[in-house]
Amino acid sequence: MTVVEERATVAEAGSEAARRAMIDSQLRVSGVNDLAILAAFLAVPREDFVPEARRPVAYADRAVALDNGAVLSPALTYGQMLTAAEPTADDSVLVIGNPGGYLAALAGKLAGKVTLVAATGDWASAGEHSLVLVDGAIEELPAALAAVVAADGRIVTGVVERGVTRLALGRKVAGALALTVLAEADFAALAPFAAARKWSF
Repeated sequence: MTVVEERATVAEAGSEAARRAMIDSQLRVSGVNDLAILAAFLAVPREDFVPEARRPVAYADRAVALDNGAVLSPALTYGQMLTAAEPTADDSVLVIGNPGGYLAALAGKLAGKVTLVAATGDWASAGEHSLVLVDGAIEELPAALAAVVAADGRIVTGVVERGVTRLALGRKVAGALALTVLAEADFAALAPFAAARKWSF
């Protein structure tokens, strides 16, 4: 994942102009064209979810470094996630991630109810949700994660495959949850979802 630190991108005309530029130059040109999703991006100030010192790079087409080693994924990553998820007003959404706040705010413009839990938090006790969004990439799918997806519900997450992060969509059918990889995407790996390390000689 490429993380931007210094390049200033927030337009002098204001954050709304910067959001419109982000939508036109990063999202629309990459296939994120759902009008409701684009309206959510326009309504949520991305700079509110980064440290004050990094606000000038909030709208760069790269991940933004946050505190404690976390990163805010590029807007395109979130656009791809929401496009795959197809959230509706009937959805109860669980967002798991570090930080997760920006994705939760976007989802809140599209879904009926949104709950945010840190990847290191007690998300396993959050109950069942019709849609689960994981703000980061996982190496393996723990049973506890499958358990928070309601019957016929879906999950959208990043996955790590041989060092490459990709976007994946899963659906829970007959009690089983399976992930289908959709495309490469720019995610940060989530340490709590790392696969157990194996001995090698």
